[in-house]
Amino acid sequence: MDKAQQDAMKKEAGIEAAKLVKSGMIVGLGTGSTVRFLVDELGRRKQEEGLEFTGVTTSRRTQEQAEGYGIKIVNIDDVDHIDLCIDGADEVDKNFNGIKGGGAALLWEKIVAINSDRIVWIVDASKLVDVIGQFPLPVEVIPFGAMHVIERMKERGYKPTLRLDADGRPVRTDENNYVVDLHLERIDDPAGLHEDLINMVGVVEDGLFLDMVNEVIVGDPNGPRTLVNPNKA
Repeated sequence: MDKAQQDAMKKEAGIEAAKLVKSGMIVGLGTGSTVRFLVDELGRRKQEEGLEFTGVTTSRRTQEQAEGYGIKIVNIDDVDHIDLCIDGADEVDKNFNGIKGGGAALLWEKIVAINSDRIVWIVDASKLVDVIGQFPLPVEVIPFGAMHVIERMKERGYKPTLRLDADGRPVRTDENNYVVDLHLERIDDPAGLHEDLINMVGVVEDGLFLDMVNEVIVGDPNGPRTLVNPNKA
């Protein structure tokens, strides 16, 4: 699948998900290339249809894009709940477990998600897998003592690498933390792995989003389709 096809499917999924947003809602807006199409469509609906909703974003990038359309964005602590969270995912398996954090926003994404009544992911078909783990698992760690955390991950066989930017400097999250990517190939026990990682001192959060999502909207060559998580139906 080439990039143009992939972008067309992402756009399709974003436009389909935008239909779920109704005036008066508080909506969590995720981060990433598919979400950009979603926000473009929500901006269009605001300008052309008078759609009025309040957004809570999972990154400064998304906030800037949404505010460019005049969408009202508030801090998560200024709302008591979020009606609907729409976000992308880097991988999703058949048990509705996902990996997120390719865009280094996993901590904010998870905070917004757990405070949302309904979670919808938008992906292109290439993101659907049998077993997650082929995509490197992002883990957010604080900079202080990060090399020791990485050493501990190495000892456990997690094949960690510190994520670097184009200039060779550590990538910083919106909370100014580092991202360590684990090259695991496959994750057969995601719950056990999450338990191990989250209990490591210095780890803030990992990119395992396990059985949290209500629906996944998949951009497909034949048009968007929606997968419903039976555990959340």
